[in-house]
Amino acid sequence: MRLKTSADDSVNYRYSGILVHPTSFPSPYGIGDFGKGAYDFIDFLEAAGQHLWQILPLNPITSHGNSPYQGFSVFAGEPLLISPELLKARGLLREEDLREIPGFDPVHVDYDAVREYKYPLFRKAYEAFCLSEDEDLQAEYDEFCTKNEVWLSDYSLFMALKEEQEGLPWTKWPESLRNLTEENRAFWTEKLEDEMVYHTFLQFCFYSQWEALKKYANDRGIAIIGDIPIFVSPDGADVWANRELFQVNEKGYPSAVAGVPPDYFSATGQKWGNPLYNWAAHKKEGYRWWISRVRHLLEQADYVRVDHFRGFEAYWEVPVDAENAISGEWKKGPGEELFRAIHDALGEDLPIFAEDLGLITPEVEKLRDTLGFPGMRVLQFAFDGGESTFLPHQFNTRNCICYTGTHDNNTTAGWYNSASEYSRDKVRRYMNTDASSISWDFIRICLGSIARYAIFPIQDVLKLGEEGRMNVPGVADGNWAWRYRDGDLNSGMAQGLRQMTELFGR
Repeated sequence: MRLKTSADDSVNYRYSGILVHPTSFPSPYGIGDFGKGAYDFIDFLEAAGQHLWQILPLNPITSHGNSPYQGFSVFAGEPLLISPELLKARGLLREEDLREIPGFDPVHVDYDAVREYKYPLFRKAYEAFCLSEDEDLQAEYDEFCTKNEVWLSDYSLFMALKEEQEGLPWTKWPESLRNLTEENRAFWTEKLEDEMVYHTFLQFCFYSQWEALKKYANDRGIAIIGDIPIFVSPDGADVWANRELFQVNEKGYPSAVAGVPPDYFSATGQKWGNPLYNWAAHKKEGYRWWISRVRHLLEQADYVRVDHFRGFEAYWEVPVDAENAISGEWKKGPGEELFRAIHDALGEDLPIFAEDLGLITPEVEKLRDTLGFPGMRVLQFAFDGGESTFLPHQFNTRNCICYTGTHDNNTTAGWYNSASEYSRDKVRRYMNTDASSISWDFIRICLGSIARYAIFPIQDVLKLGEEGRMNVPGVADGNWAWRYRDGDLNSGMAQGLRQMTELFGR
């Protein structure tokens, strides 16, 4: 379900919504999932008069930092988001399987503890599936496998081999597994068939539950904004199965990696470590891999936020042995040609939001505006000094998204409490407020801006301080773990948000 929109500034469609990742939902199972907490959140959105729900990437995360921006595949889904309750409803788990639940922290995800609890449940569900005589369930599974064959077999074999190799990165596998011949692939596919089917089953469960949740949201007039990381994980099925599309040698090792130069978030830049694309190889194959990737995500979501959009105009290449990102250099990306190829293949205007933060040049702005993609305006960046273009009275187009903050920012209350007195004073005078409810002041200004889209993290709706922060860029550990409690969202909040939203014509 896509809402009406237009890059034409004379058209004034206006929408608003909330940013929250499913891991943050209330759930007794240690992590938010696609169960009751997710449906309750959608009900809250509807009651609050919101029409957008923005999420982070849903890809299966690696255990190193638990970032949704580092996954084993850009096509697969994270199994930890599968709801045990919904597996029980499908007859794949029994009541007694869910009787003894550890005492998980309700406001913090312990990923290792959740894996230790959930994966044995998934094995039980898989055993039940293998024994099931439910013909409808089997037909749904077969249809899923057929529809997703383009990526599913590579992913399931990769995950099965990874378990065979006791979790080692694929670059440390034996040569025969790093570079599979047809004969070797046939051998390992037969040997690991059951494990491959298990991982296929998990993806079937993930996408079945997600599609039902998305339909529930769409039926209530709520569109979902997905998130596509520009780069892929070095230890993932994408690079392993498509070596020629990345700047890596036959063993999978890169000579340079992705990152960003020094900026607002880090004085030494950020060395992400992701392999860089071989854009010449992508161009030679007509950008087939990227077309498949965007098509797949637009089946998951209604809109796509393209993370690090500026990297398509030019990306920061960092030597692999560099201590930090300072010594990197800019290299040209594929630019407009890539998005024209995707547009021509999909046959529709691309519902893409451009994450255009960081060091943005006129060339990046031209690419964004030529393609008609709305860019981002983050209010927290507006008050550090001078006449910032992030101040609402400086917005020069309706075709943009106004955020109070993002998942990479502190919460608004946390930001305000740690800001300079200069910035706090400017906020109070600009918003004509005593700052007693500063996050809702930011929401009100966000809603009242000319921006076509207004989005705010759920932490700002809940008026949380720094304890609610989701991510600190450049810090490897302790991120992506925040959750809210069942009952934190209430009808009073929904009513207040609806009244404010309607006041500003959204």
